[in-house]
Amino acid sequence: MDESKYDEAITIATSDSLHEWFLKYPQRLFANTSGTFQAYVDRQKATFSTWYEFFPRSAAPEKGQHGTFKDCEALLPRIAAMGFDVLYFPPVHPIGEVNRKGKNNTVEAKEGDSGVPWAIGSKYGGHTAIHPELGTEKDFKKLVKLAKKEGIEVAMDLAFQAAPDHPFITEHPDWFRKRPDGTIQYAENPPKKYQDIVNFYFETKQYKELWEGLLSIVLHWIGCGIRVFRVDNPHTKPYYFWNWLIGEVKKDYPDVLFLSEAFSRPKVMQQLAKQGLSQSYTYFTWRVSKYELMEYMVELTTSEMKEYFRPNFWPNTPDINPYHLQGANESMHSIRYALAATLSSNIGIYGPVFEQMVSEPLPNKEEYKDCEKYEIHHWDWTLQNHLTYLITLINGIRKDRPALQQTNNIRFCAIENDQILAFHKWNHDKTDQVLVVISLDSHHMQQGMLQFPWDSIGETNGNGVLLKDGITQNEYRWHDEWNFVELYSKTPVHIFEIIKE
Repeated sequence: MDESKYDEAITIATSDSLHEWFLKYPQRLFANTSGTFQAYVDRQKATFSTWYEFFPRSAAPEKGQHGTFKDCEALLPRIAAMGFDVLYFPPVHPIGEVNRKGKNNTVEAKEGDSGVPWAIGSKYGGHTAIHPELGTEKDFKKLVKLAKKEGIEVAMDLAFQAAPDHPFITEHPDWFRKRPDGTIQYAENPPKKYQDIVNFYFETKQYKELWEGLLSIVLHWIGCGIRVFRVDNPHTKPYYFWNWLIGEVKKDYPDVLFLSEAFSRPKVMQQLAKQGLSQSYTYFTWRVSKYELMEYMVELTTSEMKEYFRPNFWPNTPDINPYHLQGANESMHSIRYALAATLSSNIGIYGPVFEQMVSEPLPNKEEYKDCEKYEIHHWDWTLQNHLTYLITLINGIRKDRPALQQTNNIRFCAIENDQILAFHKWNHDKTDQVLVVISLDSHHMQQGMLQFPWDSIGETNGNGVLLKDGITQNEYRWHDEWNFVELYSKTPVHIFEIIKE
């Protein structure tokens, strides 16, 4: 190599002219064409939904009793009145007795411990059976119908895994991978261990029989009136399996929706969406600062993800008690709900834990102490507070404002305060537009000057715009580019309807 030419080569390699040559004269050595891509046209619920999760076994009105589907019937008016249109139940199937977990995830259950609903299957049946203490399949079908009358769809948990005493273990031994000593490895998701659960072996030579068996489970519950499924840990199953199963379901039931519970790597979550899962849990649960929230929303709404990935924002789940909610006041819960409900058109909460602000954690973990996954709780379902009022109000605004029924049309507004997030949202034809302003400070009043997005709202008649706050019902008329806003910790959100007069 001629060392004297080194600097010259570097200059050429980094030059604009070389870049232009590559664009003008591309080499097509590895050119390829893709096959035909399949696309599903989902119903509106895939884009706009408001989920409420609770454990039906905790629905009993009397302490010490196991809840039933009949007890759940009495709670439907409360859930509907708060503005939720999807009621999601953790698994309602028989719970395994072998290796059953005790309270707070102890590996040995004591007498009377109820076990984890995701450890599916026992002598009482498997994935198409109902836990006997909840009621019967007839009771379940009745609940589904009554919920529909309240404007609520019941969503079932689709957890393709088994307890060690699931009937499938003996009926279909080839569906599970065994060690040389004949035992089956329990499930793990490091650092978590699930001694009460074993996984299906998707690489079995009998995979076609296994896949057909799992499809039959979905079809069974569709026959009971279910059209929405929350899919547990889909990232631990083959992509091709989901592509096949969803395709088979949608041949006859195109209205069925699937929510992906995949808190996993971004590319894994994206690939599951591409396989046909209708919505997905997201990293919103851990995005707290103004920068983090804006960066994440830009990724979701301006990258190619906007074409196939429908985010569903959950402030909490039975598995996740995020640090910012641990011991948090009412204002922080209000902030997190307002953020989720206005940034995303799909939202869900795990209640009544969220609205009753039950947030005591296990030490140094994002987990709930005395978690409801491992024991039955008794709740005061009549409790009302400012948070339940605000949730109800925000859900009502979401139903009235088409701009909040989509996620991708969003523009963040400049504001000279890192503790205030402001953004403009609009529906497709801009017949409905909103300005949302949220304080991120749960303890103090925050104020600042906000740059109004005049260039994106369309022409006005010179009289400025009228802003009607759906939260306080106050009205303001703005003419200037920069305008003053102020938020208090008690009610840390403005949702302004933008009216051009």
